[in-house]
Amino acid sequence: MLRPVGAHVRRGLAAGLLACALLAGCGESEPSPEEQVRQTLTEFGRATSAKDYQALCDRIFAPQLIEELRQIGLPCEVAMRQSLQDVEDPSITVGRITVTEAKATAEVRSSAKGQRPSQDTVGLVEVDGAWRISSLG
Repeated sequence: MLRPVGAHVRRGLAAGLLACALLAGCGESEPSPEEQVRQTLTEFGRATSAKDYQALCDRIFAPQLIEELRQIGLPCEVAMRQSLQDVEDPSITVGRITVTEAKATAEVRSSAKGQRPSQDTVGLVEVDGAWRISSLG
């Protein structure tokens, strides 16, 4: 059988519920830099799998990486098409991420059908508030 709850207990519960509500609101904050880097790498994996070269060049790669491709005479989309056209069922697993100010590195393991798995370190930079890939292992 339940006993009646006193006023002091009700106030304590109300204060506890208020604290929980306030803390829950804090959970809606921006993702951490590590989470943002992980999201960029996840998008890289999806775009690679979908052969969405435009997404890679427009939203995922850093301007400096795109410029490096231009310097060797290839537009980004053409370079990606040549590099990835024969890649089947690519997969990427993100390991340890290290963020230092506006730069990050991530240890990744990538694989694709018919190819040996590869363990690499991917470099990322923050560009206008978004993390972009600046080097691919």
